[in-house]
Formats: sequence, structure tokens, C-alpha cells
Amino acid sequence: MKESRRNLAAIAIIFTLLMAMITPLAWVGLLIVVFGLYHTSQKRKVKRAYAGWMITVGILGIVLGGCAAPTKEVEKETTAQADKEADQQAKADEEKKAAEEKKAKEEEKKLAEEKAKVEKAEAEKAQQELAESFGLEEVLVSRVIDGDTVELKDGRKVRFIGVNTPESTTRTEEYGKEASNYTTEKLEGKTVWLQKDVSDTDRYNRYLRLIWLEVPKDVMNEEEIRTKMFNADLVLNGYAEPSTYNPDVMYSEYFMKFAREAREKGTGLWAYGENGTTKGDLDPKEEKKASTASTTSKSSNESGTASEEPAAATQQEFYQNCTELTKVYPHGVASDHPAYAKKHDRDKDGWACER
Repeated sequence: MKESRRNLAAIAIIFTLLMAMITPLAWVGLLIVVFGLYHTSQKRKVKRAYAGWMITVGILGIVLGGCAAPTKEVEKETTAQADKEADQQAKADEEKKAAEEKKAKEEEKKLAEEKAKVEKAEAEKAQQELAESFGLEEVLVSRVIDGDTVELKDGRKVRFIGVNTPESTTRTEEYGKEASNYTTEKLEGKTVWLQKDVSDTDRYNRYLRLIWLEVPKDVMNEEEIRTKMFNADLVLNGYAEPSTYNPDVMYSEYFMKFAREAREKGTGLWAYGENGTTKGDLDPKEEKKASTASTTSKSSNESGTASEEPAAATQQEFYQNCTELTKVYPHGVASDHPAYAKKHDRDKDGWACER
């Protein structure tokens, strides 16, 4: 009997040790069981009876503790799983939100691009209609010949109306290279708009045109002429002098005004003197030689009234060479001058024996 109790006690101790390793409650139960076993070993009946209840309570505590441990582990695992799922859901929500925002931005960008494309097309259409209303021709400049002459992509050569830049090709005048470089910088490879005045071409078959860098809203508005017309730009910045030839006089007054402004400031070619460096409308006027008919004759046989004969028509003047011509006309002469001769106009620019 005693052996059976010992075995039972040993089993109980091992069980309680195993259970006690799980939870604190099982440890408490283990202590109660040990205390009960101690009283069981006592000889007094009262203590033995009391020890039995203690062992029972201790074992119950161990069992409850053992049962509670798995429950806590399950709760812990459940909580961890819930947290993990919550994190995954939050991450998924963030990714979804980011994807929606990206899609919204892409759609917004696409709409903005489409809107800009439509607005650009409308602006180009309006510009084309405005240009057509003024008779402007859109062209592409392929190369610059000199400061006041360019060649277009289609091969046409264009001479700027109303202005004259210093020469930089067959001969060189002061500030000619600067004018040519400026025109190259502003026009070469660029789209511009051509405006015709009256004449279509000159005697060299160059097209005579005004050059607009932008389509103006009003071709006779001074502010637009100043800011958008390249002919005016050349004069305002001292790269050209005004040079008017009839019948192309639409903007001659503006060009004269702009040239006076540039001359007063000593801008560009005007820094070399009050007459600039090339021929133009602000140069001193040359007196033209003309042969005159005989003066007034009076007839003593008539009533004494005088009659004056009209001056004879201007006659052609002849000079052997430019040396002789410039003694009389230091700045040379234009093609409509009586002293003009093709042999004196070596560069074929319509001006003979110019400096």
C-alpha cells in the first residue's frame, strides 16, 4: 500500500513539474501538492485528511494553469495574426491609394496635354487667319547673305524694304560684319512672316519685303512695329540706316524716327559719326547738277513785259571713273541720279561709287 502511494506521489510530482513549467498558476498548484504530500507523510489522521484536500486543490490548480497556457498562446497567436493582417491591409490600402493617385495624376496630365494641344491648334489657326488678313506670308529663312538680305528655304532671295545695313560681302563697311552676324542670329533657321509694300522685286530679282518676327495684331501700330518687325529692329539697334525708295514708303516715317533715336544715343553704326557708316535717308542731301536753258530775255521792241524761259530737262552727267565722280559727289550717287552709270556700280546694288 505504501509502495502504491509512493508511486502515485512520484507520478503526481512529475506531472505537476511538467505542468508547472507552463504557467505560474501551475507552479502555485505544484507547491500546494508538495505541501499536501508532506502532510500525507505525517502519522496523524487529521493532517492526512487535510493533506488530501491540499493535494486535490494543487492538482486542480496545475490542471487549470495548464489549460490556461494554451489559451493565452492561442490569444497571443490570434493577436499577432490580427496585427499582421491589419498591417497587410494597411499596406494594401496605401498601395491602392498610391495607384489611384498615380492614375489620377496621369489622367490629369493627359487632359492637360490634350487641352494644351487644342489651345495650340486654335492659336495657330487664329494666327494664320490674322496673317492672311494682313497678306503676310509665312516662310523659313535658310541662310543670311548679309545684314539686309536673306535666302529662303524655297531658294528665293529677300531684300529688306526701307533699310540699308553696312556692306559685308563684296566690300566691307564699318559695322557690316556686326549687322550680318545680328541678322544671322535673329533669322537663320527661323520662321518669319513677309509683308509686301508695293514693289514685288528689285532689278536683281530679289523680293522686296518687310520681315515680321511675330504676327502683329495691327501692322500700323508703332509698338508692334518696334517689337515685332525686324526691319525696325535693325534701325532701332543701330545695325541699319533708313533707306527709302519709292513707291515702298509705308513705314518710312517710322524708320526715320527710329533712326534719329538711335543716332541720338550713338547706337551701333551711329557711334562712328552723325552720318553712320553707310548710305541712308539721314545723310546730307547732295545737290544735283543740271544744265539750264538760257536766262530771261527781254525784247526792247515789245511792251516791256519780261518772259522767262523754263529750265531745260535734267541731262545725263558723265564721269570717267569714280575718282572724278566722288570729287563732285563724295558719297556716290543712286541709280536715279543723272551721274549714275552701271560701270561705276561694281556691286550692282543701285548705288555708284559709294564709300
